[in-house]
Amino acid sequence: MKNHYRKINRTRYSLGDLVSIVASCARDSKETLAALVDLFESGRVQIKNHGQLKRVKVAATKT
Repeated sequence: MKNHYRKINRTRYSLGDLVSIVASCARDSKETLAALVDLFESGRVQIKNHGQLKRVKVAATKT
């Protein structure tokens, strides 16, 4: 069985690059979004803001 996951640990990517990498491994946009939310919520991915690493909090709202 082919492993679709890329090893991207300890590498700095832009947010757009991260979305592209996750989307290339996902079946559809819902799966991409779920994977990104999981990465942010688990703390495996952090955003750098003015030199400081920040954790991302994801909240869902109904419209």
